[in-house]
Amino acid sequence: MYDKEKTLAVDRAHIWHPYTQMKDYADRDPIVMVSGRGVKLYDADGTEYYDTIASWWCNVHGHGNPYLNQGISQQLNQLAHTLFAGITHPPAAELIDRLQAMLNPALRRFFFSDNGATSNEVALKMAFQYWQNRGNKNKTRFVFLENAYHGDTAGAMSVGGVALYHKLYAPLRFKSFQSPSPNCRACPHRQSEFTFDARETGCQLECFDAMQQLIEKEHTHIAAVIVEPLMQGAAGISFYPPEYLQKLRALTQAHNVLLIFDEVATGFGRTGTMFAYEQAGVVPDILCMSKGLTAGYLPLALTVTTETIFQAFYSDDAAGKTFFHGHTYTANPLACSAAIENLKLFEKNSLPQSQSEVLAYFHSQLRQMADFDFIGDIRYLGFIGAVDIVRSRKDQLAFDEKDKIGFQIYLESLKNNLLLRPLDNTIYWFLPLVVTKEDVDTILSKSRDTLKIVIARIREQAGQ
Repeated sequence: MYDKEKTLAVDRAHIWHPYTQMKDYADRDPIVMVSGRGVKLYDADGTEYYDTIASWWCNVHGHGNPYLNQGISQQLNQLAHTLFAGITHPPAAELIDRLQAMLNPALRRFFFSDNGATSNEVALKMAFQYWQNRGNKNKTRFVFLENAYHGDTAGAMSVGGVALYHKLYAPLRFKSFQSPSPNCRACPHRQSEFTFDARETGCQLECFDAMQQLIEKEHTHIAAVIVEPLMQGAAGISFYPPEYLQKLRALTQAHNVLLIFDEVATGFGRTGTMFAYEQAGVVPDILCMSKGLTAGYLPLALTVTTETIFQAFYSDDAAGKTFFHGHTYTANPLACSAAIENLKLFEKNSLPQSQSEVLAYFHSQLRQMADFDFIGDIRYLGFIGAVDIVRSRKDQLAFDEKDKIGFQIYLESLKNNLLLRPLDNTIYWFLPLVVTKEDVDTILSKSRDTLKIVIARIREQAGQ
């Protein structure tokens, strides 16, 4: 086993980390994590950190869960891997049997892949080919929301709207339509001081007008609309009301356009219901899921669709109508076993409903952060919370990019035994579903202390 120094030596010499400017680590080392238990991670020195972002939004039942560990171990002794083309296995069947019972009955055909980006890539190809198979050759374009993020593969980037991530790769992207996002935190029509859960902002969904005009004008060319339901994650944890999805579902149905919900980040209890679409009372034509599917243990993803879409590929014309897409680790038995144990834990512990008191407490504690003038907005939904950091809410002053306030907060959070990973000037919490009120108190108390220290330091440097 590599010790801390040997691990760091190899890391410095050879490893390129994702979403990381490596020069920022020229004079500092990354943390060497070696274990995890519950809501905490532990580094090579034995220092503990509250995993406040659920290890990139995927950890559900905490680290080192014995039920998940046991399920994977048992499967390891049976079958670790097999191709999935023309072959099936019990873990895949059991997983789908259990998962189908948790979904709307209309969502009944399941296509396996490996991660969130590929589940969305599958959805795009599936929607495109659906219209081709039906003889409608004009429906080749997609609609996505401003500031959308659906992954980093070429297709997923083509329906991505975060300039920081996607602008450089414009020559690689196919043409799609972009519509303004329902961005409640920056909406000029919002009447409330804070977004909170985006249910009582006082607006009339003026943000939907642009989407309606676009689809009414271009529907003959649009194969599908893809959205992250209720929350745009990489956009800064931006929530919007369920009514937007209701209007979007009605509009797409009226104009013969497919609707894709990217629930990679919002699925599996994270928003307070098993899936975010439940809160809007609508069902998409295609549903994408990953992250929480295996509770963050192993790579696995699913793209779920309707019988109508499946039947468009069901044909004697194998060369023309077969869905030619696949991955080496499609429906990996070990990953399926992790997902099975994950779903069993949801049933055993009545999640997320059994955590309603903890959620209400989490939201109430976030609302108290309104006392700080450096908090520009407060948002929450289920186990997700976010605040925007500003120089002054009263004077409507923002921080400059050169302040690198998000990175400063990240570094300071580590000193306070927290793992925060801000999105620019947005600080967010993606809590595991097993979090307790005591955990919430500790996490938010340490978060407030971290923010106050960084804000005071910046103000002192500016001579304020």
